Amino acid sequence: MSEKSRYIVTADWVEKQLGAPEFRIVDASWYLPAQNRNGALEYSTGHVPGAVFFDQDAIADHSTGLPHTIPSPEQFAEAVGKLGIADTDTIVVYDGPGFFTAPRVWWLFRVMGAERVYVMDGGIDGWKKEGRPLETDLPEPGPATFTPRFAAEKVTFIEGMRGIVAEGRVQIADARGAGRFAGTDPEPRAGVRSGHMPGARNVPVTVLSESGRLKDLDDLRTVFAEAGIDLSKPVVTTCGSGVTAAAITFALHSLGHDENTLFDGSWTEWGSLPDTPVETGSR
Repeated sequence: MSEKSRYIVTADWVEKQLGAPEFRIVDASWYLPAQNRNGALEYSTGHVPGAVFFDQDAIADHSTGLPHTIPSPEQFAEAVGKLGIADTDTIVVYDGPGFFTAPRVWWLFRVMGAERVYVMDGGIDGWKKEGRPLETDLPEPGPATFTPRFAAEKVTFIEGMRGIVAEGRVQIADARGAGRFAGTDPEPRAGVRSGHMPGARNVPVTVLSESGRLKDLDDLRTVFAEAGIDLSKPVVTTCGSGVTAAAITFALHSLGHDENTLFDGSWTEWGSLPDTPVETGSR
């Protein structure tokens, strides 16, 4: 049987755990405007029983002018504590399609110090398709204490990214679609140039999963090999705004690759600055 990520759990397993102590479900659905879906609205019309909604735009540092920048450990701890989540809980995150934005919240919980964090295969779309139970009631969890232990070394900010691009010693894996990476498709945000960072490799988020389920480990190794990523060397992940970059991060950790960071500002930051180098064309 093909080996799957140790950070993936099945809908069957999740359904059996519902209501268990110290077990928390998190709906992390978030969408690009072109997808014409609203995560909060869909959550209110039916979610996994007991799931709380993690608003990726709200639980963020709003002082940067960038979308959903990583919050401070204190802000994160306060927000998830109000959602009833402790750092010692078993936490399962899901999104709509299955493997799109849930890895970003998985990564946030882990970088803030939680250890038992997983992503549910198939997402809420798969859960609904299989006729599993839904609820529309908004849960009222009792407050919990989330004690953050922030792994700052797992996050790359703009100055660090400038150094990585200039030195060329760390591989860059970009999760955007091929058209945006090559610069043939326009960026969805105004004032952002098209293209990619010099030396970057394209690993579109869509190639990591199939029908909402993360590919098995052998297939993931093939994906990275075909993209020109050497799994024996360090990697920094990036995307449009730091969300789908975490899907590459998730796949890397699934393969035992721990020497990686995520560029939080991603292309929204890099492409909007006047002095950052930009390349076009496929790679």
